[in-house]
Parts: sequence; C-alpha cells; structure tokens
Amino acid sequence: MSGSPAPKPPGLSVFFPAYNDSGTIASMVIRAVKAASELTPDYEVLVIDDGSADATAEIADELVHTYPDHVRAIHHPRNRDYGAALQTGFRSATKELIFYTDGDAQYDPAELAALWARMSPDVDLVNGYKISRADPLHRIIIGRLYHHIVSILFGLRLRDVDCDFRLMRRTIFDRINLEKTSGIICVEMMKKIQDAGFRIAEVPVHHYHRAFGKSEFFNYRRLVRTGRDLLILWYALVVRRQHRSPDVVPLTKTAADPANRVYPSPPRP
Repeated sequence: MSGSPAPKPPGLSVFFPAYNDSGTIASMVIRAVKAASELTPDYEVLVIDDGSADATAEIADELVHTYPDHVRAIHHPRNRDYGAALQTGFRSATKELIFYTDGDAQYDPAELAALWARMSPDVDLVNGYKISRADPLHRIIIGRLYHHIVSILFGLRLRDVDCDFRLMRRTIFDRINLEKTSGIICVEMMKKIQDAGFRIAEVPVHHYHRAFGKSEFFNYRRLVRTGRDLLILWYALVVRRQHRSPDVVPLTKTAADPANRVYPSPPRP
C-alpha cells in the first residue's frame, strides 16, 4: 500500500526593493531564482526599481528576458523611498507566501531556505535576525540604539526589527494596511502585524558587508527625519491606536500607482 502523496508546496513570491543597486541586483535575482526553485515549482521573483538613477532598471528588464517565466520588473517613475517600494512589492506579489530582502546583497537569498523550514501552519511570519552586523562601528551603534528605542516605544517583541529578511503569508495584508513610505515602514508593519495577533517566529541569518553603493539611511538629515517620523507614528499607533479602527482599508484593497511601469506588461482583461 503506497503512502499518501506529498502535499504540494505553497506558491512563493520573492521581491527585492532596489535603488541604485546595479552592481548587485543581477546576482541577487539569480540566487533567488535558484533558492526559490529548490523550494517550490510555483514561484515568481520581482524587482521593484524605485526610480534608480543608474542601470538598475535596464538590468532588471534584462533579467526578465533571461527568466521570462519567473521574473518581473516593476519600475517607479521616480524615487519614492523605501517604504513605497515595499508597498509596491506586497501589492504586486501573487503567491501564498511572500519573501523580501533588499537588493544591495547584504543578505544571502540562499538563506531563504532556513525561513521556509521554520514556516508552519502555526506561524504567519518568519523574521530573520542578524547573527552579527557587518557594518562600520558607527552604524552598529546607531542600529542598536534604534532597535532599543523602537522596541520600547512600540512594545515590539522582536530580536531585530530592522532585519529586512522576512517570509510571510500574503493573507496578512488582507487585514493590515501600510502607509509609511520611508524606512520606518518596518516598524509600522511589525507593530501592526504583532497587534493583529499574527504569529511570529525568528531565525538567525548572516549579514554581509555592503560591496556596492552606499546606504541611503545613515546621514544626518535622514536620521533627523526618521526621529520625527517615529514620533508621529508612535502617536498614531500607540496613543491613538488608529490601526485598530474597523474602517482601515487593507493593503490588498488599495490600488497600485498607475504610473508604475510593469515589465512585461500584464495582459489586458
């Protein structure tokens, strides 16, 4: 008597928010295609080009030619910041599970397998946390201060709120919305996910030195803006608890920017 057939693995959407990542995005997509194909036959890889000024857009379109059955590129007409790129990625993902990480190659897409192994029926999101941060000392200090401040302010129960290496169920965005377009979207997202009662697991992942480009976050003007935006977000989510309103429109019900260029173009209905 033969055993029951193995259950079909879920579909997987992988996406990379990318801004001026021409030196790394090709290798990231290639590694993601390999990693995803080893986990499920039903996968897609999306590059969200956030109005890059370098060759990121052209490289992304060439990757579509290389992997026409699995890769798509979505281009913002201008730079709209990190949070806007994440929102576009979540809206554009079509599979049951969504994985994202940055296009700058500070994380290895091959480690998606560790998150995939941890995902189970009683887990809604697997959050990576950095084993060791591979950054200059000043960034490590600022990063630790940022983590402790937002953890206290927002009551977050995570080892690493700022680790953009996450695997989650798409159905999360049937219940929560995302509004921030800057880097604090990660705090907004994890606070809303935690408060909605979604179940979170954590897995250690490696973090690597930036080999190309520079961070858009660690400059004085951006840090001041981040501090201001965090206080506004704290007032909205902790004091007023706006995200708990029954009138909130979930992200999957909000429209994508019609100015975005999708390649290849989707078929017309």
